[in-house]
Amino acid sequence: MDTDSEPYVRLATLRQLHQVVADLNTARSLADTLQAVADGVVRGLGYELAAVNLVRPDGDLVVAAFAGSQAGEALLAGRVGSRTSWERRLTMGERWGLLRFIPHTEGWVLIDDDVPQWHTEGPLPRFADEWHPGDRLYAPMYSSQSVGGELIGVISVDQPTTGRHPGPWGCEALQMYAFQAGIAISNARLRANMQRALVRLERDQQALRASEESFRQAFEYAPSGMAIAEMGGDQHGKLLRANDALCRLLGRSASTMRRYSFSDLVHPEDVGLLLRTSAEGGRAELRLARRDGTYVWVSLRNSVVADTADGPRFLLTHVEDIEERKSRELQLAHRASHDSLTGLPNSAELRARLSARLCSRPQDRDAREAAAALVDDVGGPDDFAFSYGYGPDELATPLGALDSHTHTVPPDENDEESANKGLAVLFCDLDGFKSINDRFGHHTGDAVLIEVARRLTGAVRDGDTVARLGGDEFVVLADGLAPADAADLAVRLRNAIIPPIRVDGRAVRVGASFGIGWAGCGMTAEEVLHSADQRMYVEKRSRSAKPNHRRAG
Repeated sequence: MDTDSEPYVRLATLRQLHQVVADLNTARSLADTLQAVADGVVRGLGYELAAVNLVRPDGDLVVAAFAGSQAGEALLAGRVGSRTSWERRLTMGERWGLLRFIPHTEGWVLIDDDVPQWHTEGPLPRFADEWHPGDRLYAPMYSSQSVGGELIGVISVDQPTTGRHPGPWGCEALQMYAFQAGIAISNARLRANMQRALVRLERDQQALRASEESFRQAFEYAPSGMAIAEMGGDQHGKLLRANDALCRLLGRSASTMRRYSFSDLVHPEDVGLLLRTSAEGGRAELRLARRDGTYVWVSLRNSVVADTADGPRFLLTHVEDIEERKSRELQLAHRASHDSLTGLPNSAELRARLSARLCSRPQDRDAREAAAALVDDVGGPDDFAFSYGYGPDELATPLGALDSHTHTVPPDENDEESANKGLAVLFCDLDGFKSINDRFGHHTGDAVLIEVARRLTGAVRDGDTVARLGGDEFVVLADGLAPADAADLAVRLRNAIIPPIRVDGRAVRVGASFGIGWAGCGMTAEEVLHSADQRMYVEKRSRSAKPNHRRAG
């Protein structure tokens, strides 16, 4: 008769099971719970050895606790078995409910796999249910009381104190214990996770407080300007805080700065640049107004300080003083585009300004005037065309060529009374300059060029361009002139140059020959300058051929 079926044995086993399960729930940590599971098997379920194999995050199982033998614990604790090898063990052998029993007659195939194990050789069993040292009994622990739940771990047991295979009641007790152990381990993990989360939360809060204090100090004492502004809503861009460096840069107090936004302080010419600057990672170089009414060049760099729950909170703007660098850049740009001797625009700048007025499509003035006359004849513009921004100029051109470019059209030079106006290009070559340079030296020649540049600049309108092409050649760009106006301008410029120029107490005199060309779309800058240059040489030869002509010098 199976002694496990005796009522008093069952009662004693229940009492022991109740006690060891109670011990599981009193453990304070996950490690204590795992050790309590192993100890409970030895102390309450009648086995001499027990190991708890816990599933790791990567799926493999590690020996997390061992009970019954210090030598066995030293040998197996912390060793890892692969998930594949464990699944093989849990699918072979005999099924005792949820338990898996692998007798020694089958277990020899597992000797060389990677699952940590202790096995010893021994004599063959003397009777059917005698425990053999090579027998293996596993109690899987699942997240629910079924094989379909998530595997938490496996309890391995060995050497029953009775020396026999556990009977039905013993198997049921081990199975119930494995289920309770799974619950205890899950709860211990949950508590451990909660404790870690609380510790992490407290650490994060401390870090946040430290970060906020660090940010405050970094903001207030930063050597460059910093500002915090509203983001979104009616108050978008309004300054909330400005650090001391920004207040000093703009000459305004912190309380005064809170009355403004950057759009209130930016130079009128830079408002568009500010509005085009994106909030996140946006950069711009523009001018901000100081209290004294002057402007300072700054570099703005934006970043959004966001809240993960509520979205963007405010805009953090870094303001760097670049006045000195910008001044150097402007000086370098001026040097690159202006003649170092006279300060006039140089050849490259002249060609750039001229090219900006030209396009590759030639224009016919008669066609433009005919389109305008057609509009006048019908009493007004075509409503459909003008609703799309087409005016008389555009109606005289192919639709594919419409753009915002104002076309340059040369006037009719053959009609002396023509009132048509265009962009005049006056090419000037000094007469007698080479003899002055050769006779008196480059110092005197340079002084003459500087004075000629001054006189030319003083004789033209504010919007006209006077450039030095090189050597003793100058070019004047004058827009809005009729042919007669251009001829008058050439006379005025020549008369401005002719008076004597005093250099080191010596009076020298130069003359000037002018060629008048006209810029027009369809021409290149080189073609325009070449045309004016050729006309200058024609004019120079014609003046030299006159009997009463006297060269300057």
